[in-house]
Amino acid sequence: MKKRISILGSTGSIGTQALEVIDQLGYAVPVLAAHSNITLLEEQIRRFRPRLAVVYLPEQARQLAVAVADLPVKVLSGMEGLCEAASDPETDIVLNAVVGMIGLQPTLSAIAAGKDVALANKETLVAGGALVIEEAKKNGVSLLPVDSEHSAIFQCLQGAPPDKALNRILLTASGGPFFGKSREELAGVTREQALRHPNWSMGNKITIDSASMMNKGLEVIEAVWLFGLPVEKVEVVIHRESVVHSLVEYRDHSMLAQLGVPDMKIPIQYALTYPDRMECPVSPLDLTKYGTLSFFPPDEETFLCLKACKLAVSRGGLSPAAANGAGEAANRLFFEGKIPFLSIGSLVMEAMERQPGLPCDSLEGILEADRQARDYIKQQVSRNRGNL
Repeated sequence: MKKRISILGSTGSIGTQALEVIDQLGYAVPVLAAHSNITLLEEQIRRFRPRLAVVYLPEQARQLAVAVADLPVKVLSGMEGLCEAASDPETDIVLNAVVGMIGLQPTLSAIAAGKDVALANKETLVAGGALVIEEAKKNGVSLLPVDSEHSAIFQCLQGAPPDKALNRILLTASGGPFFGKSREELAGVTREQALRHPNWSMGNKITIDSASMMNKGLEVIEAVWLFGLPVEKVEVVIHRESVVHSLVEYRDHSMLAQLGVPDMKIPIQYALTYPDRMECPVSPLDLTKYGTLSFFPPDEETFLCLKACKLAVSRGGLSPAAANGAGEAANRLFFEGKIPFLSIGSLVMEAMERQPGLPCDSLEGILEADRQARDYIKQQVSRNRGNL
């Protein structure tokens, strides 16, 4: 029987590439969900014929319902709609490619419904790692990583002994468009410069997070939860070519790496077909075209977001949720031209450090830590307008 894949975030970068992969594989798509792009979502509905479609924004959902009234598809909206989509009874795997904290509650709904989750939503584990992992264990579901780095680690662990024998994980990072630049050189960079990623085609939020290295900081936290290692065993290495997607070192100091062209279809497909490997519509890797692969240490003093995220996961509790909420708020403010680039890191650090040491044991606590961090960012920007 062919697999049935529901996609949350179907109109974004990961969602659209996932549909290309699914089309190639011949899988069914019972559910599609998007934030607000109803033009593209309607095209996807007419192509893949899901039973259920969700638009997060209610007004756009009403417009979509009118547009697809000729089709047998139910249209829902809001967080309630996303959670119903995530727990759809006819789904085998839920691909959560929603951007931001919106993705946490649908992940928990999918887990509660006993669905395996292909996870492209970093915030699920960054903000709610302790709760999510506990719920996944309790419900016997798998969390299948979609990020290229975590997929690489997951693949490298397939041949590990039962006790894993892991010594450390090395997460590779491209370094983004500002690799090698000092704080002085970054003082006046623009949104357009931050959006010029050298290797990957991604949405605006994740591309700016990559430029600030917030994205890599989130991935460190995610790796701690996915692979059960302390943060001291998760290292970041700058690898400009984005060919080595990450590495693991075993206790005998041997290392395994997963390599491939920088194309997200590979990790997306592996999460959906695991444990099988299928033909994938990407170019094969030709190492002779690269000639040299380079590796450098990260600059955590210039790119404070990475440092803040590592400190957050070391502190534990709700500190990662605060760092994530602050990062989302600061990212948007930079995108809107309201704060300079370097303020992203300093604001994330401040918001994270003021988070009280409370446990991450409830959805309500996570959402409150997220709200307080965002409010702090807004207050600081309003109070210090022009001085950040």
